[in-house]
Amino acid sequence: MYSNQYEALEFIKENDVQFIRLQFCDIFGELKNVSIMSSELERAFKNGISFDASSVKGFLDVDDSDLFLVPDASTLTVLPWRPQHGRVVRFLCDIKRTDGSIFDGDNRNILKRSIMNAEEKGYDCMIGPECEFFLFKTDEFGNSEKVEHDKAGYFAVAPNDRGENVRRSICLTLKEMNIAVESSHHESGMGQHEIDIKYDKGLVTADNIITLKTVISTIAQQNGLYASFMPKPVDNTSGSGLHINMSLKKDGVNLFAGNEMSDTAKKFIAGIMAHIKGICLFSNPTVNSYKRLMTGFQAPKHISWSRKNRSQLIRIPEAHGDEYRMELRCPDPQLNPYLTFALLIEAGIWGIENNVELPGEVNLNLYTNPDSELDVLPANLFEAIECAKKDELIKKVIGENVFDKYINLKLKEWESYQTTVSEWEIKHYF
Repeated sequence: MYSNQYEALEFIKENDVQFIRLQFCDIFGELKNVSIMSSELERAFKNGISFDASSVKGFLDVDDSDLFLVPDASTLTVLPWRPQHGRVVRFLCDIKRTDGSIFDGDNRNILKRSIMNAEEKGYDCMIGPECEFFLFKTDEFGNSEKVEHDKAGYFAVAPNDRGENVRRSICLTLKEMNIAVESSHHESGMGQHEIDIKYDKGLVTADNIITLKTVISTIAQQNGLYASFMPKPVDNTSGSGLHINMSLKKDGVNLFAGNEMSDTAKKFIAGIMAHIKGICLFSNPTVNSYKRLMTGFQAPKHISWSRKNRSQLIRIPEAHGDEYRMELRCPDPQLNPYLTFALLIEAGIWGIENNVELPGEVNLNLYTNPDSELDVLPANLFEAIECAKKDELIKKVIGENVFDKYINLKLKEWESYQTTVSEWEIKHYF
């Protein structure tokens, strides 16, 4: 971790770094970057590096398209898979306008604002992700064949688990990049895996999720495989989620700790439950996301909570000390972590400030015994769009300009899906 640009520049000089990757995310959380030579880094810190923002989803129009990438020195990370002579490092960047002001579509800055808002009210939120993904075989050209890498199941071991060495390489690479891995294992689906990284402050965790997905894809490719973060890539089996674990501290005390949650923690959960329908547009942002949520296979559908029950939207896992937390089980790996985390933090704080009462705990197995009286998540992307449009908190947190662009792009995505003839239709009606 480097606290300022001078320390970062010194590291670059002393460690044979020749190439700098300046990285950022578009409105949907897709990673973008430009590479500059190390000799240009000082200029990047001072003035930023310009780019065409009209070519990035959800940013600017072509008639006013110049934005600047300014490296965040604290995110300096060597890319271990690149050559060790003439090293390559990456920085995540702030996005600024010509006058030096922060661009309102800067995802990281939106999350920074929400974290600051919580801190000003005395709350510190820690977040940890559990990322699931599939590994598929590739053809001679490196293209996915959509054939699962193995036929193993939950917690399988080698040789049935053929992804063991791939996960090992991913975890060691993450360690080199100073990202702490808690666990890794084979998941329920054939060719499906999970890697959990340690909880941290919200911005650090959002950055780490972006890095995690890059590392998974890179190491998979090096092993002749294709990593997919699609929520439901295979019919009749489990989809891939990205469970989000959140704890809340005040005056250094974890408000989720103990056998009985504090009233504040309950209100925090209640706030998230009250806004989750609209938040789904960001935590579950694709057409395919709702095929995971609506078809069972260990994905939640109802808006409910429980202390241990894995069929609920939110559960409170058994834990010790600072590890007490809530686990939100609906998000998937296609999410934009910056916008999703910002919304969850703000919804939780809203619940506290408005004294929102937490509904009663549900102890049914909702996979096999659905409760018709419980409210449910949106059934598809269009429903999620409509829910988000009705939620004023979401518009306030994201900002009206970014919100409108996000909604319009998602409406186009839905319209494209609605008017495209699918393989299922060909199979049944052709």
